Amino acid sequence: MPKEHRKRGRKHKKSEKHDDEYVEKTTQVVEEMAVDPQQDAGPSWIRPAESEFNPEAPFGYVDADVKAYFRTVDSQMRDWQENAAYADESEDADPNEERRMFFVAALNEMREKEKQLATDPDCSVVLERMVHSMDDFVRRVFFDSLAGSFEVLSKHRFGSHVIQTLFIVAADTVGRETRGILPTVTEGEGRGELRTFTQLVLDACEELLPALPALIIDPFASHVLRAILLLLSPSSSSEDNRTLRSKRSSSWKAKQGSMKSVFEEKGEGRADVQKAVPPQFMATARRFVEHLRSSSDENETRVTGANNVAGPCLKMFLEIEAEEGLGEEPGSLMDRVTAGIITAYKAGNAKFEASDYVGTLLRDPTSSHLLETIVSRSPPRAFDILWDLYFKGMLARLAPHPVANFVVAKALERLSPVQMTDAREELESLWLRMIQTARIGVLRAFVERSASLGIMKAEVPKIVSSAFGFEVGGDHATLILCMLSVLTKEDYEAALNAKGKRPAAAENDARKHHHGPKESDPLQYKVQGSVLLQALIKMPESHNKFILDAVHELPMENKVHIAHDATGSRIYDALLESASVPQKAKRQFIMDFIGHYHELVDDRIGSRVGDRCWATSDTYLKEKVARSLIPYESQLAGSFFGKFFARNLYLYLLQRRPDDWRNMQSQKKQLQQQAPVSQKQDSIPNNASEAPMQEPTKDRGKKRAKPSDEIEELFEKSLGKKVKKAALGEEEKPRPAEKEDGEKESKKSKKDKKDNDRELDSVLGAIKSAPKHEDSGRPKKKHKRARV
Repeated sequence: MPKEHRKRGRKHKKSEKHDDEYVEKTTQVVEEMAVDPQQDAGPSWIRPAESEFNPEAPFGYVDADVKAYFRTVDSQMRDWQENAAYADESEDADPNEERRMFFVAALNEMREKEKQLATDPDCSVVLERMVHSMDDFVRRVFFDSLAGSFEVLSKHRFGSHVIQTLFIVAADTVGRETRGILPTVTEGEGRGELRTFTQLVLDACEELLPALPALIIDPFASHVLRAILLLLSPSSSSEDNRTLRSKRSSSWKAKQGSMKSVFEEKGEGRADVQKAVPPQFMATARRFVEHLRSSSDENETRVTGANNVAGPCLKMFLEIEAEEGLGEEPGSLMDRVTAGIITAYKAGNAKFEASDYVGTLLRDPTSSHLLETIVSRSPPRAFDILWDLYFKGMLARLAPHPVANFVVAKALERLSPVQMTDAREELESLWLRMIQTARIGVLRAFVERSASLGIMKAEVPKIVSSAFGFEVGGDHATLILCMLSVLTKEDYEAALNAKGKRPAAAENDARKHHHGPKESDPLQYKVQGSVLLQALIKMPESHNKFILDAVHELPMENKVHIAHDATGSRIYDALLESASVPQKAKRQFIMDFIGHYHELVDDRIGSRVGDRCWATSDTYLKEKVARSLIPYESQLAGSFFGKFFARNLYLYLLQRRPDDWRNMQSQKKQLQQQAPVSQKQDSIPNNASEAPMQEPTKDRGKKRAKPSDEIEELFEKSLGKKVKKAALGEEEKPRPAEKEDGEKESKKSKKDKKDNDRELDSVLGAIKSAPKHEDSGRPKKKHKRARV
């Protein structure tokens, strides 16, 4: 409004009566505004900031300076996690000291800002990274700081990931507390009592229990709930930490790099895996199931099972219910999803009707997982009714179905001998069709169930052969190739003709050197075929003999090609590891490669197959393999992958001292048999459990060990002293007197000098290339040597 123009002159004082009227009018207006709520609230577009709840930042926004600091923390921790080897290898310096000081500073900055940071899009992933590096005490403090806000955080887009990660890593801390391993807590005035992590988890469950129906259907909180159920009852759930996130979330997290403790050195890891839970956890899991049953009716439970978000949670509830023995009760979750089957047979009703709801679950890509759990966990009587209602007589439509075939495969794992006979009659005309559509899960489950029951010993080879278009007693070698490619005989031959019948090795080389876009190769080995072959090999001897004969009849070119393939080589691992495979068959398989080991190990995958063959062999067979490779010693030394296999052979020792070589191999075999089971179950290769013979032995208490007599002789020989060629460890000959005239040196002395130099180079090269680690001959990053 324009400013009022005041007139000149003397000001007139307002009368007292006018002042009283002004006060009365003002008071009346204030009272009317106080009475009228709309006038008090002001215009509709004005809202006080304090009374507004922002779902994106329910606990407030993070300052820009704090955000910038935690970006630095994330960058530094990410660099440490990706580069596990410590740069400082001096014995006096503690490599963890710098990291510990940095981590403590980040924790101090995080104090009283945990909730804001957890709901921030940039800082939430930093908290996830820091949780993996927290010790038990710091985790308890961090978990306690979030108490009272778990429901809000679980429903938040970013906070839910922090809570989920916290419950996943809680398994380590809870496992240690269950065994009585507690960190020392410093007591001080005004600090209060810090609850154990077990009690903190129980209190968090009590906080989330009233909101359970809302958490199941929430797209963010449902993943948190699955992590909680996995923590409470790890034995009853088929889920693992890798399947708790959605595919989109897993791909995004993979881009964030490795998430592990920055204080762990390579090779140590965390061995405190939770294997037992406190009894309070199982009681809490039971309360979760009972609360879900009481807070929802039958229709709501069925809707939950068909929901993409709530279905996986209901699947875990069904597994816990079956583990606790609550599934056979009328009105249970199992009874509701199966449309009242348990209630019907408990009431003595002999007539059952199929439900359209269960039929829908059979063909739904998401809900079929729920039905797989029902088929696997249902009581025996309920499973028989389910089989008669929904599977028997309908396998011709369900087995080739892209979704229902997985449920049928689960159902076959529980069939009785009588039910197996009926299933075989229905599936007899479908095997070939299932192979053509690459639905081999039903075939694998049928073969495994018949082997576990010990029935159909003569029918299994016929069923497998007919499924791929072969006759019993036909070309077994081609059968193996068709099974790996998941092609019938007719399709396999057509694919070979289309490719011009190029050799398998040439096809493998073409794939190795092909840098363009990937093309679909019908002859490429597939995971489904490899899994089927592995299942057949691991069956009892009466069932797997025809497969072992087929592997033996394979041409060497195809054998090497399979060994060089990452998918196909798995069948060799199963053959060498399975206890059901006779030792005679394993020995024959290893001997088949003699004369071709230099081709086998000249590959990244093939070298590991060679390591398994070497680890499985006895001393006599090892000597045959090693002597067959002596002519190819230089070729192996020049091979990028073959040199690692050659280091385990000690060919230089075999040629010079065969008896010592045999004693060394026998001692290594004994050490391998005496090794603990945890070492024998290490990753590929198997010879990782073999302890290499240390020649010479070193005293770890000293910085540098003295060389043995053998190495001293070699260095003395390089300076002119001569040793016997027959054995390196024998006494030295006296050094001949030096000739006055060097130009008149005899031809014999020149030849001896050349031989000595050549021998020195070969032995020193073999000693330098000996494996430094006990678990593998492949190069690894250096670790700081422990101080004695």
